[in-house]
Amino acid sequence: MVNFNGELVGNEQGFFNHQNRGFKYGDALFETIREVNGHIYFLEEHYLRLMASMRILRMEIPMNFTMEFFEEEIHKTISPNETSPAHRIRFAVYRNDGGLYTPQTNDISYVIEVSSLDAPFYVLNEAVYEVELFKDFYLNPDMLSNLKTNNKIIHVVAGIYAKENDYQNCLLLNNDKSVVEAINGNIFVVTGNLVKTPPLKDGCLDGIIRKKILTMLKDDEVYNIVEESISPFELQKVDELFITNVIQGIVPVTNYRKKEYTSAMAKRLVGRLNALARLAV
Repeated sequence: MVNFNGELVGNEQGFFNHQNRGFKYGDALFETIREVNGHIYFLEEHYLRLMASMRILRMEIPMNFTMEFFEEEIHKTISPNETSPAHRIRFAVYRNDGGLYTPQTNDISYVIEVSSLDAPFYVLNEAVYEVELFKDFYLNPDMLSNLKTNNKIIHVVAGIYAKENDYQNCLLLNNDKSVVEAINGNIFVVTGNLVKTPPLKDGCLDGIIRKKILTMLKDDEVYNIVEESISPFELQKVDELFITNVIQGIVPVTNYRKKEYTSAMAKRLVGRLNALARLAV
């Protein structure tokens, strides 16, 4: 089901406009959201991140674009398929038509897409999950890379590379050759009691689950968490490597080249993440 500016339309209906600035220039933002049994996980965090991103890109935020409106539009889009226990939502906003590189207006439109998910809670998949570095192109270490924009062509090409070489994912590098993120989420590495994740200044996505794990481990009595750059050489020395995103939660990486990883921290965190998600509704 698709919600186009508040009106529900079927997937088969042709409402695409070739003048759409999201299509022509990547002039668009999106949030990927998880909903379970009528509850939107981390609703406030998603809404505030979208609003902050719109301000950075100088998009005009409509007066009615409140968090309540955001929530209501998502529930409206889910309603034809509400029998499914869990849903994946893509809430996209784009600048309206007009202009070339310089837009004629900063007014926006929005599109909400909904699809069903199998699991109503975060489940740790312990199947083989092998990754490799993607080195054909690099991310810029700047604020725009922190945003969830439609400019994801590096991630797309990395996904094709992973598929062609039978990897489950790829790790992306920035221009300083630091490891920044996976194709579809943030990364964390664990060595002993030290947990590291790349800082935002390296160009990683300002991820919702990334923030939650930073908060969860901030005052942990056993583990110390830091935001520090990660070099490719570290990947073969760490004990554990995992990927985070709001749809899958935590994805343990099992292999990188000849290195095999454990998943102790991922197992420790997934239960706490489920509990936190339930508290957030």
